[in-house]
Amino acid sequence: MIIDLHAHTRPLSYDSQLGPDELVEAAKAAGLDGICLTEHDLFWVPQEVAQLARRHRFLVIPGVELNTERGHVLAFGLRRYVLGMDRVEVLAKIAQAEGAVLIAAHPYRRQAPWRRNDPREWEEAVQRALANPCYRIVCAMEGLNGRGGELDNRFSQEVALRLGLPQVGGSDAHAPQDVGRCATEFFRPISGLADLIEELRAGRFRPVRLDHLTG
Repeated sequence: MIIDLHAHTRPLSYDSQLGPDELVEAAKAAGLDGICLTEHDLFWVPQEVAQLARRHRFLVIPGVELNTERGHVLAFGLRRYVLGMDRVEVLAKIAQAEGAVLIAAHPYRRQAPWRRNDPREWEEAVQRALANPCYRIVCAMEGLNGRGGELDNRFSQEVALRLGLPQVGGSDAHAPQDVGRCATEFFRPISGLADLIEELRAGRFRPVRLDHLTG
């Protein structure tokens, strides 16, 4: 199954051009098997997610993208925003208590070097990223982000490899043309949030690009 783990809709994500129904239709058109709703620090009402899924007869899974002091984190299994989630040590405790899983989103942002082709600057930036405490609390890292360039994603992939973390893919969609650009292939069937969490914990997945969108 191929699922886009990272997408935003309006009005919950202020910077998105996509309505929820438009996102789901774009996901179906891109050949995806499911889509995750990961708004910025805001949570969908579970009943509304279920209604959206039924309306389109398509797998829709709720999540969230949290802004922490150490970078952005995709979370699946959290129920609501709790004061202090912007600190990774607090987020880790809450996630463990609620049985949630955490993924580092677009690790290249504010961490990759300005001059991507300078080997020394690249290595120094990688070393700084390796020390990021956020990466001690996540089960995976976004190695393919649809809004990142080739060298951006290569940076994320190298950090993940050095840390021994599995990688996922997500479009980080904010507009129709973004949807499904990058996604995650799961090796077992997923029918909802509980299955997604189980497969993410087990590491049974890999990041993918969809050729018909990336050329």
